[in-house]
Amino acid sequence: MKRQQIIYVTAAVSAVFLLFFFGRTVPSEAVDEHAGHDHASAPAQGAGANAAQAVALDFPTMLGLAKKRLSPQQLQKVTEWENSVVRGDVKNQQIQVYRKLSAFWMDTIGAFVPYAKYIAEAAKLENSEKNLTFAAHLFLGELQTVSEQPLQVWMAKEAKELFEKALELNPNNDSTKVGLGSTYFFGGGGSEPPMKGIALIREVAEKDPNNAFAQYMMGVGSTISGQWPKAIERFENVVALQPQNLEVILRLADAYKTTGDKANAKKKYELFLQTVKSLETQGKFRSNPEMIKQIEDQIKLL
Repeated sequence: MKRQQIIYVTAAVSAVFLLFFFGRTVPSEAVDEHAGHDHASAPAQGAGANAAQAVALDFPTMLGLAKKRLSPQQLQKVTEWENSVVRGDVKNQQIQVYRKLSAFWMDTIGAFVPYAKYIAEAAKLENSEKNLTFAAHLFLGELQTVSEQPLQVWMAKEAKELFEKALELNPNNDSTKVGLGSTYFFGGGGSEPPMKGIALIREVAEKDPNNAFAQYMMGVGSTISGQWPKAIERFENVVALQPQNLEVILRLADAYKTTGDKANAKKKYELFLQTVKSLETQGKFRSNPEMIKQIEDQIKLL
């Protein structure tokens, strides 16, 4: 829904290869937004803290696999860029090289991981709050669309580092606090408990109940821990604040469906289709026919 299909070099090769040999682990601890306790009995859907200990991906390995897709001419160009910074204003030259590499991997190859990684490395050198948070949100948004836990955990850790650097520059940025807290849901905190992330998000949500990002991520945390009534409450809050937020409407419909509330699930799926038509009329959205058919089929089943 967010973008055209992106080729995941690392997801298709690295993660699948590693999981084939080492297996997929399910974290024993999930997120509970109540009273600071881990909700061990809830089914975990995200990567979680313990998943970080399962299989670790590293960028050099993933980049090496990505390069296998390049033509000899493309590989030569990339290698030249990588080795081009040797003297002079090294910092600014390196930033420009990272920008070139990032654009190449996205525009020419369509590989998200090297694209985002080089955006992140440039942002770290620039030490710009705006660019750090942009890169962090790239990872945070994308990790929620992948199913391979090692890749999800790697992205979460990348996002966490970027959010932390941005927060050092502006400790009062609530959006950055929420983003940082969210990375813990997906294993970004390593062995640290997911509740550390929940505490950061709850701080913002309690201070500003109308902060849609905080409400949304609290809802995501609740779905990961299987607390569906809490997730529904949070997502309803977001829809009230952002009536045309398609992603949240769909999550809400799925949450109602999961709890067995077919009537409300049907209403939300229908709301989703109505909102799609409205946004298309406004020229703000172009729907995917296959996606629309899937939603229509889902409504028929309810």
